Amino acid sequence: MMRKGLLVDYQWCTGCHSCEIACQMEHGLPVGQFGIKVCEVGPWEFGDGKWQYTYIPALTDQCTLCGTRQAKGKLPTCVKHCQSQCIRLVDAEEASAALANKPKQLFMTI
Repeated sequence: MMRKGLLVDYQWCTGCHSCEIACQMEHGLPVGQFGIKVCEVGPWEFGDGKWQYTYIPALTDQCTLCGTRQAKGKLPTCVKHCQSQCIRLVDAEEASAALANKPKQLFMTI
């Protein structure tokens, strides 16, 4: 079985934090602890009116990729509850193909 991970198209992440909240609720994590954490990069201006302002979901050491949910045939809760649908559960081969077509994405596994 090929190892799976999360492919994040961070161009579409709106910073809504739904993935964080869903993870906290699913795993009963206390306030301030996360399996996935949305990080904010920016804002700052550079060049001719260009701005850097990005949200990037990142896995923490508490992430299990919802192994219990996956064993039941369900998606990880962060994937299920992502409102912009920018987080997908894929294997390394799928991630490699997706990254070849659009490099501004992240593939994370545990």
